[in-house]
Amino acid sequence: MSAEVRIQDTLTGELRILEPREPGKVGIYACGPTVYGRIHVGNARPFVVFSLLKRFLEHAGNEVTLVANITDVNDKIYDAARAEGIGSEQLAGQMTAHYVKDTDRLGLGRPDREPTATGTMEGIIALIGDLIDSGHAYAAEGDVYFRVASFAEYGKLSNRPAEEMQQGEGDDAASLKESPQDFALWKAQKEGEDTAWDAPWGRGRPGWHIECSAMAEEILGVDFDVHGGGSDLVFPHHENEIAQTEAARGKPLARIWMHNGMVRLEGEKMAKSVGNIFLLNEALDEAGRDALIMYFVSGHYRQPIAYSKEALADAARSVERVRDFARRLDSDAPAEGIEPYAERFFAALADDFNTPAARAALFDWISEGNRRLDAGERLGTGALRQMLWVLGLDNLLEPDEEAAPPEAERLLEEREAARAARDFATADARRDELAALGWTVRDTPAGPQLVRQA
Repeated sequence: MSAEVRIQDTLTGELRILEPREPGKVGIYACGPTVYGRIHVGNARPFVVFSLLKRFLEHAGNEVTLVANITDVNDKIYDAARAEGIGSEQLAGQMTAHYVKDTDRLGLGRPDREPTATGTMEGIIALIGDLIDSGHAYAAEGDVYFRVASFAEYGKLSNRPAEEMQQGEGDDAASLKESPQDFALWKAQKEGEDTAWDAPWGRGRPGWHIECSAMAEEILGVDFDVHGGGSDLVFPHHENEIAQTEAARGKPLARIWMHNGMVRLEGEKMAKSVGNIFLLNEALDEAGRDALIMYFVSGHYRQPIAYSKEALADAARSVERVRDFARRLDSDAPAEGIEPYAERFFAALADDFNTPAARAALFDWISEGNRRLDAGERLGTGALRQMLWVLGLDNLLEPDEEAAPPEAERLLEEREAARAARDFATADARRDELAALGWTVRDTPAGPQLVRQA
């Protein structure tokens, strides 16, 4: 590492120095969505956190590989497809396309690799076979279960007592398990499940946990640097990943386990199961990508963050404060005096990726810069562009765009009317028509503005 970076490790409970397996190269695996519906703002938080972590580590001089999987075979997908009256493969394809489209609108780029469970089936079956051969797993009437009693360190991530380690797999498998704590690696095909694969122990499909172990290992190997995801995945998902990979390979899956807090709406975790979700595409339509990213970086990644119109309005005002400051800068002038603020900014990110502290350093510079500009000094951007790039907000330094033509203004009016009526299909269509004309919508406290796409 060219700079010392520390991250809170959930496994040890300690703030640990990130020491990559290969010096100067960092591998990150972040658990992505199960594609049975469009993703919500809570699902978007790990996408933003780990995309920005990649940017910071690259700024620090590292080559970073970010892997974010897509779970495209799962009980929830079967159930949702059945309710829609379409095939599970068709639904998963549609929702994957929505996921990519919605997260593309965040403007943070794509992860380096986005493996799917269905595209990793050979590796999944091989890993299960290794666990059976070594006595860590057993087949039962076409299912395969991990034998938790065979892994002495089970529970070391979540630190739960054995009686609280309920896998949440339903009672239908209870009679097949040697122990209630055992968890499914493979599930035999059931009536109504329209996709399945052949395996030595029977036709079916993998359990959720084994998919991620296999996808991570196939791309990053074992003992890679950072495994990330939401704090709701600590148990059972990540606990089970640790057990099955260490049992099969004799090595840790990852060196550091990094978990982001939940997005909360009206005091509860935002989740489809709770029914209090706010879809990402709706949030982008209402707040705009700049305000949404500013909202995410305003909270420390490990802490829960409340989602509200007031929080987004505060973020939008912060965005405009940056943009207003950027308009006053002179690209030909030096940026003298910014160095201490930049040092504070990057030191905060090196200390457990503390984006609120980094954001505070950014706005301290803006306050000082405005004072000096008011006094008649000329200031340039200097390190400000790198600071904003790491936060995914460097577009705020771009000059104001040309006036939009009447056709674009008409489409914008129709989009706003559709949004007000919560007709998001029409709003999406008008946004796509604007994009075809080369325009995008920037939402500000003063209202939506049309800007020319880069």
